[in-house]
Amino acid sequence: MSAQDDGFAPPPFKPDEALQRLKRELRALGLAEREGVFERRGVAIARVRVDGAILSAAIVKRPSRAGPQWQARTLASSAAVRDFSAELKKAMLQWGD
Repeated sequence: MSAQDDGFAPPPFKPDEALQRLKRELRALGLAEREGVFERRGVAIARVRVDGAILSAAIVKRPSRAGPQWQARTLASSAAVRDFSAELKKAMLQWGD
């Protein structure tokens, strides 16, 4: 039985609204935004931007001042945004200070 069969469908994904929610979450993690890149103590940690009907996002493999190596992903649903946020929180805990 699909979502269309029972008359329920998930709400349409609104990337602009999802971006604002995600930015709030990233700031709550102690990250500061500079030109679409979120940093901790001047070191890039994540970046997010609206790209059409999706969010383009990336997390660094490992924080480094030498230049970030990005792990990019596409966020096309609210669930993907939640997963990205959870993954970032987990990575930040592993990296520590």
